Amino acid sequence: MQKADLVRVFVKGGIISPGDFLKTINTAYELGTKYIHLGSRQDILFPVKDKNLQSLEDTFNAINTAYDTDGEEYHNIVTSYTALDVMPTTHWLASHTYHYILDTFDYQPRLKINITDPVQSLVPLFTGNINFVASSIDNYWFLYLRFSEIDPKPWCAPVLIYGYDLAKVAKAIEGINPVESHLKYNEIFQKAISQTTPNTNPIEQELDYPESNSPYYEGMNRIVGGKYWLGLYWRNNKFTINFLKALCELCMETNIGKICITPWKSIIVKGIAEKDRLSWEKLLGKFGINIRHSSLELHWHLPVLDEEALNIKNYLVRALDKQDISTYGLSFSIKTKHMALFTSVAIEKASKENPNDPDTFNILYSKDFNPNLSEYYFYAKNVPIDTIPPLLIELSYKYYDQLEERKNQDNSDSDLNSEQKHHKKYQCSNCMTIYDEKYGDPDSDILPGTSFMKLPTNYCCSVCESPKSAFKLITK
Repeated sequence: MQKADLVRVFVKGGIISPGDFLKTINTAYELGTKYIHLGSRQDILFPVKDKNLQSLEDTFNAINTAYDTDGEEYHNIVTSYTALDVMPTTHWLASHTYHYILDTFDYQPRLKINITDPVQSLVPLFTGNINFVASSIDNYWFLYLRFSEIDPKPWCAPVLIYGYDLAKVAKAIEGINPVESHLKYNEIFQKAISQTTPNTNPIEQELDYPESNSPYYEGMNRIVGGKYWLGLYWRNNKFTINFLKALCELCMETNIGKICITPWKSIIVKGIAEKDRLSWEKLLGKFGINIRHSSLELHWHLPVLDEEALNIKNYLVRALDKQDISTYGLSFSIKTKHMALFTSVAIEKASKENPNDPDTFNILYSKDFNPNLSEYYFYAKNVPIDTIPPLLIELSYKYYDQLEERKNQDNSDSDLNSEQKHHKKYQCSNCMTIYDEKYGDPDSDILPGTSFMKLPTNYCCSVCESPKSAFKLITK
């Protein structure tokens, strides 16, 4: 089965209500499937025997949700809404901001659109053709364009764009037909701006790329106010209908208003109350749902329905696990066909002149092991699959060595120029306590000059013990 054989349901921004999710999976079940897939663009996919059935039209018109049965003609809008309460965020970004912006998109895009917070690392910044990235100025966004993977880096527009004008700018860019018009990026931008006259702001500070931290997006985790978020991951990306029905029903019973889909093909449920935690644990136990996979298992990005890529991943995970090796902080892609990369390491199937030749692979890694920098280098070319695990181990040592070098450089810079060094501040959303990188957190044995992004995942507010995800960036 190919991706074109699937129905794709566009979950705008990766946000869906439990009721709409339940109607979607019930329709999938009625059309003959026992499971659904999740896509890397936060969409829902499922196979059907007859894609012309009226129930598709009836269901998705009723819940005002777009769908596609013809492959890649349209695309879902990706947002980092799913990272709210899960990871630190830019100070002015809140759930209503995403909702207001998404409501202004009154058309189904043919281009890939990303709307993201640069502070989080759960959702990639630049896997779209049109990429809006939050700036430090309230509700003003950077615009980055990239219409070809051949382009080494996305092009940045010279001004920031107001949040509620993003949709009309994106629609104008799409109307210009940038792929076939052969216009330069600046020409496309100027033409779109002249047609839409959006509110803009000068760029006073370039985008500060966050350090790459592979997110842990699974299990039951505490958030602000004593509530929890639950991340669910299926190794084979086949989420069973029976379990999802029970999940949606429990969401509605416990007043959970939204379900989030991540680009890592997982589900996040936020806002679980302490009093309901046992009900959720019983649900997982009843269906035998395994949580708390190792990061070695979680941090892989594979194309949907790519059995070859899944087999390669399973082989490599088993091989690395036998070596008892840590890959914490690294993420991996298996690229057997066309796909946008958003991981720090990629294993790419090499082309071959003779179809009968054995398969070989290229290993690539991103600059500074940060995929948001959009630059990849070859580490090895045309190697057989059984040599990939030791090469990945070598590459992991390279990653940890450069982390140590960067730490030493940071310490050196701090000693030489501590007063001028740029430090960020993060504020706890619960008690307003500020973590200032300049001073660290001596009460928690965090040294002065320690980057917030380098704090351990179990770091808590020293005053109210809220989790790390409760902090928002307040200065840049």
